[in-house]
Amino acid sequence: MRWKLLEGVPDEEVRRLLSVARRRTFRKGEVVFHRGDPADSLHLISKGRFKVQVTTPLGEPATIAVRGPGDAFGEMAVVSSGAERSATVEALEEAETFCVLDAEFRRLQKEHEGVDQLVIEFLDNEVRMLNERLLEALYVPVEKRVLRRLSELAELYGSGDGEVVIPLTQEELAGLAGTTRATVNQVLRAQQDKGLVELTRGRTIVVDPAALAARVH
Repeated sequence: MRWKLLEGVPDEEVRRLLSVARRRTFRKGEVVFHRGDPADSLHLISKGRFKVQVTTPLGEPATIAVRGPGDAFGEMAVVSSGAERSATVEALEEAETFCVLDAEFRRLQKEHEGVDQLVIEFLDNEVRMLNERLLEALYVPVEKRVLRRLSELAELYGSGDGEVVIPLTQEELAGLAGTTRATVNQVLRAQQDKGLVELTRGRTIVVDPAALAARVH
């Protein structure tokens, strides 16, 4: 397993980092940490998927990201000492991470100058993604936003050709697309009529991931 955040780090150092990391397992629905908790560790995902959730100004929960194997979360732990978690992270299924304490990651940063650049690039990509989402919210029609998020999820959950089951609720999809559940339902039902998706309780089945991807690019 290779993680985007550690690309370019020598294999020996990655193994050393993992040797001092704590392997953690999570049940479906288990919270890894809450917003406001101390940001004292970085999680490298080795199995399963997690949702990143925030609270809107109206006090409602909203899912803003889904991350899977090869991704990381809790990056504030390696950016700012004494920081707090900026979001709540919850397992969407049985999942595992390597939990690295901030002190261990800082040791790696001191011993390898290139690690700082990797962190900067990782955060730069995060900022770019947020900027793209902001532009989408302002200028891209809501139907296309919903379908883009659905296509991205199909890629995350897919394992090859054929249909892909996405075990997220329409409320969670709404958070990812920056819209309401009612709008997501309307968009998905229109796609169901076209044969691109099937709707079942608590999940969406993408029947033709390639056709869906073609619609959003």
